[in-house]
Amino acid sequence: MKIFTFFIVMILFGCISKEKCPEGINLLPMYGMEPKCKGQLSADADFLSLCDSLYKDRKIAAQYYVGKGWEYFYKKDYETSMKRFNQAWLLDSFNYETYWGFGNILGMNSKFKESLPLLEKSILLNPENPKIYQSIAISYAQLFYETKDGELLHKSIDNLNSSLQLDSTSVSTLAQLTAAYSYFMQKDSARKYLSLTDKIDPNAVNPEVRKILTED
Repeated sequence: MKIFTFFIVMILFGCISKEKCPEGINLLPMYGMEPKCKGQLSADADFLSLCDSLYKDRKIAAQYYVGKGWEYFYKKDYETSMKRFNQAWLLDSFNYETYWGFGNILGMNSKFKESLPLLEKSILLNPENPKIYQSIAISYAQLFYETKDGELLHKSIDNLNSSLQLDSTSVSTLAQLTAAYSYFMQKDSARKYLSLTDKIDPNAVNPEVRKILTED
């Protein structure tokens, strides 16, 4: 009886001691900020130890994984891209491109509202990159299209103007400003940016936007 009881206790103990690991967190920005199990923490430690042996410091290692993140992003392999950006974030949580990457991936998955705080964090860490302002402007614009909330359109325009201040020749920013201002009753600003865009690339503006502005 004692032996039987001993085995029951051991089985119960084994069941209790099996730690549950949160699944799929490497497909979420910053691993979803979920507490990791011992196995996952051990894997992180092994990864960091390997990087420490291969790179001069973790910032350099992080930049390598950021590069891989963008590589997979432009291949439209967003799951692998998220994994690489998470590894970069694990190495250097102050790397602004990790948050930019997270935000862009969420945007590509139509999670525009969720992308905003990550893109804002990226801007906070590096306010001198015009392309991040474009990214957050796109998220605000998409939310405007969904909700027709004019405040979101104004936020999109504000960020596009911030981008333009940093890069006055960006045809994509000029084209986005043309499209954004086309929603206003007075279309003087839209026509202004249409003219500026056309000087660089006449094909950059959406034909439907051009039709609205040239037929009024």
